[in-house]
Amino acid sequence: MKADLRQIIKTHIATERTTILREKNNEYVFEVDKVANKYQIKDAVEAAFGVKVDRVHTMIVAGKTRRMGRNVGKTPVWKKAVVRLKKGESIAIFDNI
Repeated sequence: MKADLRQIIKTHIATERTTILREKNNEYVFEVDKVANKYQIKDAVEAAFGVKVDRVHTMIVAGKTRRMGRNVGKTPVWKKAVVRLKKGESIAIFDNI
């Protein structure tokens, strides 16, 4: 399955924890499509940012139950990918965040 890069990589996740991962381990965190596998994520990151990927870790983030008074809802289930780049590589767009 050959998918468009914009369908595989949805957004970059910028939190305090992901900033620490980026500084210490050269790892970037993305929200990705739920059906994308590690090889597709690796190819998408390499093509989109022009870097070499060392490894990819993926996880399914479970939806949480939310309440508004009597009404109960649930946030959607989504997939997160932690992408480690090879030594000396970096994504310049996210270095200033």
